[in-house]
Amino acid sequence: MNQLSFSRKDATLQPRKDKSFLREYGEALGIALILALIIRAFLVQAFSIPSGSMQPTLLIGDYLLVNKFSYGIRNPFTNKVLVPLGQPRRGDVVVFIFPQDPTKDYIKRVIGLPGDKVQLVNKKVYINGELIETPQAVYDDSDRIPGNQVARDNFGPAVVPPNSYFVMGDNRDHSYDSRFWGFVSMDALRGKALIIYFSWAGDHSGGLPHAVLGGLKGLLYNFSWNSRDFKVRLDRIGKIIH
Repeated sequence: MNQLSFSRKDATLQPRKDKSFLREYGEALGIALILALIIRAFLVQAFSIPSGSMQPTLLIGDYLLVNKFSYGIRNPFTNKVLVPLGQPRRGDVVVFIFPQDPTKDYIKRVIGLPGDKVQLVNKKVYINGELIETPQAVYDDSDRIPGNQVARDNFGPAVVPPNSYFVMGDNRDHSYDSRFWGFVSMDALRGKALIIYFSWAGDHSGGLPHAVLGGLKGLLYNFSWNSRDFKVRLDRIGKIIH
């Protein structure tokens, strides 16, 4: 019968050298930071809405998540597509780098696809000669501006270039979009808007921290939260963007 032999060295457990608290905390924080950067660069990114150009779909004070790989995996430094995964569809709400100022991001709805002939006649949108109605679009100005003055109500016809898109805000009479500054290239797209994860109403002039402080002052001095300065829109949280 074979016998197993053990040495004292085999049976002796070596004490574990514990890492310092600061080192463990630093490593965990570093890993979390790397994961957050990867998620933000390739998967999902958060944006906030500062203007009313997409009302009523998106309101000032809405915070939303954007799917960054909807239209491809992109170089996080140049935003150019590395691996194509899809193309924008008519009606998609997209975030993109503003063509006239690369430091800004805009959000609009895709109306014209590559090769489409786009024309606006007295606020009505025609794609390839066919009237296209967007259920989310709103108009609050009954006036019609001639096309030779401003392109808001009358535009084109113009053909959308390859790998480019014609976009418009849902608040049609108050949106600065492709009617005024042209098309959005595929390489300028950040991604497709997915969901509203937070939303607040109130005084937006000073930003979220200022508004929260305004609400808190009401609680401290009047024993009642000042909802005129800050109020969470619970009914908008979790709303899917269409």
